[in-house]
Amino acid sequence: MADEELEALRKQRLAELQAKHGDPSGDPAQQEAKQREAEMRNSILAQVLDQAARARLSNLALVKPEKAKAVENYLIQMARFGQLGGKVSEQGLIEILEKVSQQTEKKTTVKFNRRKVLDSDEEDEDD
Repeated sequence: MADEELEALRKQRLAELQAKHGDPSGDPAQQEAKQREAEMRNSILAQVLDQAARARLSNLALVKPEKAKAVENYLIQMARFGQLGGKVSEQGLIEILEKVSQQTEKKTTVKFNRRKVLDSDEEDEDD
């Protein structure tokens, strides 16, 4: 009995915290919509990528999820507009990855502001 009551209190407290913090994961409709979207993305990617390319994309998603998401969006967009002729191989995926990397590459520049420092030798030159 005590275990059941404790479990019920935990569930109630968890629901209160999720509602208080606006956690969308508590809404079953949103969870279902996210799940459908993920399934749709996976099915489209399964149609346009061969096995090796899917494996590479999965590995990339583990290391750099934002870059993998960008590549997935790019592939899905190309598939919707019919720009892909057949399945994309691993080499084709590598080329797409390089293209996306060039577009999102952050260029860092370092600028030195040199201050003119009065040197004691410059003052003595007039003598």
